[in-house]
Amino acid sequence: MKIGIFFGGPAREREVSFAGGRTALANLDKGLFEPVLVFVDGRGRFRLVKPEFLRSPSLRDTLPADSSGFSVYDESLSPDALEATLPELRPEQFSSHFDLAFLAMHGPDCEDGAIQGLLEWYKMPYTGPGLVGSAVGINKILQNELIALANGQQKKTATISRDAYERADKAQFFQSLTEHLGLPIVVKAPHQGSSIGVAIVREADLTQFCRAVEQCFFTMTVQPDGWSKLSAWGELAADEKRELAQRMVSLDAGISFPVVVEQTGQVITHPAQLIEVLDERQGQPTRLASVNAEDEVLFEEFIRGQEFSCGVIQDDDQMAVALPPTEIYNAEAFDFETKYKTNVAKKRIPVGTSLENNRKIQLAVAEVFTKLGINVYSRIDGFLTPDNRVLLHDPNTIPGMSPTSLIFKQMAEIGLNLANSLTYLIRQSLRERIRTGKDTYRLKSLLASLDAQLADRKANPLPERVISFGESDESFANAKQQYHELAASGTVRPVLQYIKNKTESHEVPVYCLFRETIVELEAALNDPRHPLLIETTERTAHITSRYI
Repeated sequence: MKIGIFFGGPAREREVSFAGGRTALANLDKGLFEPVLVFVDGRGRFRLVKPEFLRSPSLRDTLPADSSGFSVYDESLSPDALEATLPELRPEQFSSHFDLAFLAMHGPDCEDGAIQGLLEWYKMPYTGPGLVGSAVGINKILQNELIALANGQQKKTATISRDAYERADKAQFFQSLTEHLGLPIVVKAPHQGSSIGVAIVREADLTQFCRAVEQCFFTMTVQPDGWSKLSAWGELAADEKRELAQRMVSLDAGISFPVVVEQTGQVITHPAQLIEVLDERQGQPTRLASVNAEDEVLFEEFIRGQEFSCGVIQDDDQMAVALPPTEIYNAEAFDFETKYKTNVAKKRIPVGTSLENNRKIQLAVAEVFTKLGINVYSRIDGFLTPDNRVLLHDPNTIPGMSPTSLIFKQMAEIGLNLANSLTYLIRQSLRERIRTGKDTYRLKSLLASLDAQLADRKANPLPERVISFGESDESFANAKQQYHELAASGTVRPVLQYIKNKTESHEVPVYCLFRETIVELEAALNDPRHPLLIETTERTAHITSRYI
């Protein structure tokens, strides 16, 4: 079966998606699937690319260089800048190149039902939840309301539209929010993922609050009473202006291009153009907004407790089964910076609480997954409060797909390595697309063919390949890398063998694949497994047995 791996996209999470495309390519079981890479550019056009395209450390690095000296994304380049090297693929041509679209994209247009709807129109099956679950999963305001209806949870929230915020007395509005929600206040852009457009206002500081709100609307004010450094534009040196313009390119920290000058309607696509426009408008009030600015902002009370993230998968009867939850600790906020740019946050599976509370988390997550109309898989975040309440938020319908993403660590705990996990995702997605009643015969044929291949592999196991390693962290890391490469080759069944000394060795189970050091590995091998991990492994055995 040919699998089109879709990555990139117009959303602010495209760098996360770029890494996810690399993970999918590297770990797709080549004995079952043939990968075809489809880069979705910043203007939403589909382009066939070669594996070399994914070898750069970031998407920005792999795009054509810009003569201005600025590092930019393709929306800032001429519309035909990619044509010579990256041929465009029209949606009506999809079926001649692949049988199923593997979605490794995130955020608006990529995770909200837009790309899913386009694929359904062209009768192309895709991975992940369908239209209903995707539409719910992208809207944080709607999520809060539906989760409260599903499980009765109570969490203080408030929202405001952009127009209402502009008319409001900022100091009075901030005061009313603090009276309703208390401090700190969590400020969120409702349609972003990867913690982009999330800020925490910890003090009764109006400047900090207004800066957070502008950040989540994806706007900037260039005038003396603005809230960003751009307010002092006229006083900045040329190199400072250039630095600020470059920073605005950033998808996670800046409002990113294109932006519009709201007073004139002029659209700015390039940082060099931004400098020219702001210099020309010097002294005039100027408000910049992303062309994809949010029109509402969500405010939530700050929840104190143990933060967790819990994946959910399902079986052929659509029964949702929660994976072992991961606790995130040692971080004030699990924001974009903490997730992707530092090693501050620590993680453990399951949550450091009682067995009963871990079960409570799993039940709550599985219930919300089902009642919100999500299918195939998802990752749902939440908090366990000091009084043992489970408060959920932010169902993530296409979780991040780096090799060490939380969802893959949780699937390893029930026995699925990276290659197995991707195979599950493809097969279960086919199963769910069949339920839509569109192109049913062809989809059933694809599913039957894949099931026959999986059954044949069970009846005629691949030859075993042992990978041995010693007591150094480096040898452990190298062995794991080799393990994943062999598992994805589809030619052998790799087995990790830890040689502790001349007389002692251990076969390393799949659930230890994400241990990072020999010390952690030995603890996992020697300590009894947590009862929740044993329970969940047994409860999902009817799902995992197909792939192991």
